[in-house]
Amino acid sequence: MTAPALATGHIGLNVTDLDRSVDFYSRALGLEQLGAGGEGAQRFAFLGAAGQLQLTLWQQSDGEFSSKTPGLHHLSFQVDSIDQVREVETVLKELQVTFAHDGVVAHGEGAASGGIFFADPDGIRLEVFAPTGAEHAPAPSGAAPTCGFF
Repeated sequence: MTAPALATGHIGLNVTDLDRSVDFYSRALGLEQLGAGGEGAQRFAFLGAAGQLQLTLWQQSDGEFSSKTPGLHHLSFQVDSIDQVREVETVLKELQVTFAHDGVVAHGEGAASGGIFFADPDGIRLEVFAPTGAEHAPAPSGAAPTCGFF
């Protein structure tokens, strides 16, 4: 059997406070709320851009993201340029987000790709990167992928 050509669809994340998370992803990444539903402690929101669903937030969690258990390692968003990465970084600094590394970093020594690494309000690890433009940025993990150890 030949494997089908797969593309990532939307991503679904469990969050503890839907309103806080919708606000964060809207302000930090410019996503717009496309829809919402549910009631009480089980609500959800669809977020995206240009009418295209990218992220579904599910309010059904009461803990914090753990990097010590199997599951999602981090969620990565690609933009076209390092300048766009820096624009997101500026907004995140205004939101007083803590970064895993200081500024834009390369994905590895000599890599052209790179970005910024941070966490959302529930501690879910996030990355915004560009495929080129980070050639002169530091690579905090040396030859290992920077996105792997934050």
